[in-house]
Amino acid sequence: MVAYDVFLADCPAPISDTWSVVVITALGSGPARYGELRAKIGGISNKMLARTLRRLAGNGLVERRELRTAPPTSDAIGALSRWAEENTDALLAARSA
Repeated sequence: MVAYDVFLADCPAPISDTWSVVVITALGSGPARYGELRAKIGGISNKMLARTLRRLAGNGLVERRELRTAPPTSDAIGALSRWAEENTDALLAARSA
C-alpha cells in the first residue's frame, strides 16, 4: 500500500489548499448548513465554499445530507470528524502502545 501525504498536491485526495483545511476545521464541531458554515468561516465567497465542498465530497472527506425541511436544505458532515469519533478508542489505544 502506498502512503500519501494529504498535504501534497499529487495526493489522490489532497487537502493542501487553504479553504479545504478551513472547511474541515469548521466542520470539526459537527454538521453545519451551508449558511452556518459560511458564517462560521467568514471571508469565503459562495463560489469558493461551494467548490471546496464539492471537492471534499468528491474525495470522501465531506458528506452532503439532504434535510426534510421546507424549503429543502442540506448540511455538510465532516467525514474525518465522524471517523475520529467512531475510532476514538482505537486511536487512544494506539497512542498508549
